[in-house]
Amino acid sequence: MTGMKDAAVPASPAAYATAVATAVSAAAAYYADGATPLGDDEYDALVRAIAAYELAHPDEVLPDSPSGKVAGGAAVGDVPHSVPMLSLENVFSAEELADWAAGLERRLARPVAAWCVEPKLDGLAVAARYRSGRLARLITRGDGVAGEDISHAAEAILGLPQELGEPLDVELRGEVLLTQEQFDRANELRTAHGATPFANPRNGAAGTLRAKDRAYRVELTFFAYGAVGLDESGHSALLARLADLGAGTAAVTAAAPRRCATLDEVQQRVEEITALRAELPFGIDGVVIKADAAADQELAGEGSRAPRWAVARKLPARHKVTRLLDVEWNVGRTGVIAPRAVLDPVLIEGVTVTYATLHNPADITRRGLMIGDQVFVYRAGDVIPRVEAPLVEQRTGAERPIAFPEACPRCGDAIDTSQQRWRCVRGRGCQAVASIRYAAGRDQLDIEGLGGSRAVQLVEAGFVDDVADLFTLTKEQLLTLERMGETSTDKLLAAIEAARLQPLARVFCALGVRGTGRTMSRRIAAHFGSMAAIRAADQDALAEVDGIGADKAVMIITELAELAPVLEKLAARDVGQAVREPVRRVGADAGAGAGAAVGSAAGTGAGTGADGVADAERVEAEGPLAGQAVVVTGAMTGRLAALSRNEMNELIERAGGKASSSVSSRTTLLVAGAKAGSKLGKAEQLGVRVIGPEEFAELLGDLLGDLLGG
Repeated sequence: MTGMKDAAVPASPAAYATAVATAVSAAAAYYADGATPLGDDEYDALVRAIAAYELAHPDEVLPDSPSGKVAGGAAVGDVPHSVPMLSLENVFSAEELADWAAGLERRLARPVAAWCVEPKLDGLAVAARYRSGRLARLITRGDGVAGEDISHAAEAILGLPQELGEPLDVELRGEVLLTQEQFDRANELRTAHGATPFANPRNGAAGTLRAKDRAYRVELTFFAYGAVGLDESGHSALLARLADLGAGTAAVTAAAPRRCATLDEVQQRVEEITALRAELPFGIDGVVIKADAAADQELAGEGSRAPRWAVARKLPARHKVTRLLDVEWNVGRTGVIAPRAVLDPVLIEGVTVTYATLHNPADITRRGLMIGDQVFVYRAGDVIPRVEAPLVEQRTGAERPIAFPEACPRCGDAIDTSQQRWRCVRGRGCQAVASIRYAAGRDQLDIEGLGGSRAVQLVEAGFVDDVADLFTLTKEQLLTLERMGETSTDKLLAAIEAARLQPLARVFCALGVRGTGRTMSRRIAAHFGSMAAIRAADQDALAEVDGIGADKAVMIITELAELAPVLEKLAARDVGQAVREPVRRVGADAGAGAGAAVGSAAGTGAGTGADGVADAERVEAEGPLAGQAVVVTGAMTGRLAALSRNEMNELIERAGGKASSSVSSRTTLLVAGAKAGSKLGKAEQLGVRVIGPEEFAELLGDLLGDLLGG
């Protein structure tokens, strides 16, 4: 990891004064409601530049300077702390962390006995005072000497017990935050009550803790990381004691605190927590490293701003502030008209972000966005950038409303605005080329030779309107197309004929039904066993499929009704009749005659009963992975090297397992290839069984041989 880039050191007293004023203003906004015009990276860099100027010009230090002050000197309060509630010093790279650790050991005149490494939670520090084990008062950190009384908010904070497990007089210290789920729910509540959405989770936590007499209740979460009045031998023991008393701690998360014997172990744990960052259900802005032993902490002592035995290894901010320049409206392959934010380019975690998702017109309205707004941008899951909310306080009056399209941006036809996601009334017909390209893809029908330019030719020639029309193409038609000779025509027709025998899951996926994808298509195919059974399913039957609730079931039924003409044509052309699903057996009440393996040849189908529903929906999977929830990560080797991730997932489900893309407490097996990354770390943390590609291939045995042709 590299250090964070610093801001330019002020070149004059006037520039220094401006920098101090900017930092003070940003800190005041941050500690008031979180709506600061500067992101964490920019603020940290600015404070470092101010400190560098002050080091070179000690006689010019301004009284308002944030240097050496808790909360940058911006936070206030009128409830004195029993013991000063300090901040942490920051380091921004592995090298700086090593230098800090070496300095601590020089101060101790001996090696640190052990370290404790834990996530730096992105919320607000609070102190919870207990009398005889009952919560008496909740206070913000404020300026470290005194804070604000926020006891009125205590009942809405998960992990903050109203009564401890023992009748102690003690003060718990920790962080209050909004998890991502709580943040989303909070904004739903706020907009439902006509309030402006929170800009980000920290902004939401700050505003919620200070709010009184709201007509709605926003739930928050507390994680304890310290205490005044508990005598423990070290920090790790203290965290365990806090959990025993009933307080929430980070020990229940994938980024749980860990005791490390050496600095190398510390650096490794920092890397592991950083890798887990995208998967955590709450925000972190760094990793905290502490001398674990109480004796080391006492000997190291504390400064006026921070303890000398602890430091924060800061991580690049995931939230940045930039300007919304425009909104583009793009039409997807199913005809959905999706807005996309055009941003003043901003660097987030090493990636320059120029565009971000805005979900739908209702989302734009709910967030109150305007062109020209300063907005918070967030890389959701470290991948997809999204705009969260405008900084309303930063508006200049030059902002203008976002114009919604009155006709389809692609074809000019009418727009169906009856749902949250607007759609061209032509549906898939508006983007026939995109639909056909998707259907022909490797993970769907796998029609080699049917790329983008060929799909354009077929649509423009009038030969193809939808995926079913591919199966009526003739050699005479194809030979009329530019750059289509005898050889290329024969190859394309052969690939289309092979696609006719693709299993149900792939054919269903090729339809591009909204609310489904490759994984969901496999689940639906395995659950119902035939296209006829899928089409006959009502809302309740679809909702039984893992991952499909009532709302998604309604969407799928609507989509299938729209696709009825295409489905009729596919059935007439014997497409999707092959079913290659896990070997299945009959349940106890299903009767003995349906226990044969599901047919895989066109025309044999899945074995349909008198009610028109395939036997496959009445049977349970068996195989080497029966009952297993499997995640695959990293690059596969050996016999698995040639398989795509989708083919790996298909293989898992044919072996009776359930394929997933993320590691959780429900995961039972992780197949880890080269450069496995954060999923491996999380699996190890959760105690999930981990095997390599070669062992996995052996586990699958003959099933893998059948797939690979020997």
